[in-house]
Parts: sequence; C-alpha cells; structure tokens
Amino acid sequence: MAYPLETAVFQWEQGARRLRDADTREANRRVNLVLDELRRRLGSTFTAEELADHYGEGTGWADQLSGMESWIVDAAFHRYLRESRNYAGGRARV
Repeated sequence: MAYPLETAVFQWEQGARRLRDADTREANRRVNLVLDELRRRLGSTFTAEELADHYGEGTGWADQLSGMESWIVDAAFHRYLRESRNYAGGRARV
C-alpha cells in the first residue's frame, strides 16, 4: 500500500523545522549520515512518491544513524525530497 505523500511531506517539514531550530553541527552530521544511506538505498533517480513509500516501509534502519531521533530522519527525508525527479517549488509535479 502506498504511503500518502502529503502525510510524509508534512512529517518531513516538521523535522526540517526542528533541524533549523536546533542548527547544531551534530544534528546536521546525523542528517547527512541518513542522507548517505538514503542515496545508497534509493539511488539518484526516484520520485517523491517512491520516497514516501520507502518512508512508509519503516525507518528502523536509520535509528542508529539518527541517534534515535525521528525528527533527524524526517529532516533527512525532507532534504532528499528536493532531489526527486518530480518535485519542484515545494510540491510534487504530477
């Protein structure tokens, strides 16, 4: 079953806000660790919907990378969303 993109983006935006508020070197380092693993898992060609589905399958793999902070994982997914092939200007292109 597909994970709703709108729901995922809402959660990811919350993580991105929290990252902006935290703005610490350590938080950004952990976001980058999760991003590196996302790139390994999804590659460079993916859609926003595929990213949401990957998120919906579970993010337990990112627990150690994020320091057990789900907002770090959400911030990383939000950052990676910008690299999807159908995402521009803050919304998915159909």
